[in-house]
Amino acid sequence: MSKELQTKRLLLKELTARDTGLFMDFLLRNKEFFRPWSPEYDKDYEYPDYHRKRLERSAAGSIDGSHYKFGIFHKDNLNRIIGSVSLSNIITGPFSSCFLGYRVDRNENGKGIASEAINSIVKFAFEELSLHRIEANIMPQNKPTIRVAEKCGFVYECSSQKYLQINGVWEDHLHYVILNEKL
Repeated sequence: MSKELQTKRLLLKELTARDTGLFMDFLLRNKEFFRPWSPEYDKDYEYPDYHRKRLERSAAGSIDGSHYKFGIFHKDNLNRIIGSVSLSNIITGPFSSCFLGYRVDRNENGKGIASEAINSIVKFAFEELSLHRIEANIMPQNKPTIRVAEKCGFVYECSSQKYLQINGVWEDHLHYVILNEKL
């Protein structure tokens, strides 16, 4: 059974292959909105099999504890994904860290959805997974995402030059971190 997290307004539901249609709808209706911050889209990006396989890999990562991907839903509409938030590259032991990723539907921006979802997944990572550190890497020109990370308690740590290839270009990223002070 997939994990679920609840906030005041939102349900964060761990995505599985059964959610392919909903997840694909979310990604395709926001394709151009997400493009400036995304790697080049695969040639099969608009086909259900592509997204189903990715969700299957994500679910397998959840089983071994290395990856969690949640769809973000308004509690009153579980038929439309309005965002996603994920913890990836989870490493336990002395490192006890992971990466945070998140996206919110263009029509839901500015409503506190990202902050609410991130606060919930940070709590999950720290309290249920006992992680010590969550890292977020953000392109310097993505000011709204920087504001959300800072609002959620992430602190700027450093700049990573040519960190990720976005739309075929190696882009610098700002490295933000939040620490679990209870560990």
